[in-house]
Amino acid sequence: MYEHFEVNITPFNRKRKVRVYLPDDYHEMENKRYKVLYMHDGQNLYRDEDAGYGMAWRIGEYLDKEKMDLIVVGIDCNDGLKRLDEYGPWESTEMTDVFSADRTSIGGEGKEYIEFIVNELKPLIDRTYRTNPEETSMAGSSMGGLISTYAACMYPHIFRKAASISSAYWFNQLEIEDLIKESDLSQVERFYMDIGTKENTETIDDLTYIDSSRDVYRILKEKVQDCRFEIIDGAEHNEIAWRERVPMIFEYLFKD
Repeated sequence: MYEHFEVNITPFNRKRKVRVYLPDDYHEMENKRYKVLYMHDGQNLYRDEDAGYGMAWRIGEYLDKEKMDLIVVGIDCNDGLKRLDEYGPWESTEMTDVFSADRTSIGGEGKEYIEFIVNELKPLIDRTYRTNPEETSMAGSSMGGLISTYAACMYPHIFRKAASISSAYWFNQLEIEDLIKESDLSQVERFYMDIGTKENTETIDDLTYIDSSRDVYRILKEKVQDCRFEIIDGAEHNEIAWRERVPMIFEYLFKD
């Protein structure tokens, strides 16, 4: 079942919809507490009719079928380049050549965005729902993968499991690599990464995606106790491709 509400992302004073998936037995099992997964691009997670391109991950269908004890909190993305600003931890002058020559830089709001999740949204979710606050994870795709990796580095004691799917690490390649190198990730229990072999977007070709993720994995696997990296043959950069990987991702993260 789904619930949704609006929040104000305080650092930016921007209204945003939050979409929450609750297990079928949530209202019946009054003493039961649940793990929580925070995800980005919330409008694309559950139902095709809500998704930006008419195709969703259909995560709720999978969780209902598996009867997995998990609450998913999906935060809708901002529009256009503002999405890149919020999901980009550092400003990039190079990315203006890719996305918009009218801007001097893109990105740089990711720090405040994650701080909002940690300091405002997570406490709200923990007050509103029967969560296990110590069992918190984060996942996202493309730029959502970049910001999820950043969050795990900055708050490894909170986001102990993470998934970075089809990540746009190339947006802040050097910065995210340096952050991983200097971070103590010993508290991160599991970290899932993947990339498809046909992930062409804008002027970024598939080889850039693959090399970018492979370079991050080489560093990350030495820092995280359990890190998995998959190269998915033929997979493109869209929600249908990510939907097909949902079982693999969730089983790795949440099933013992």
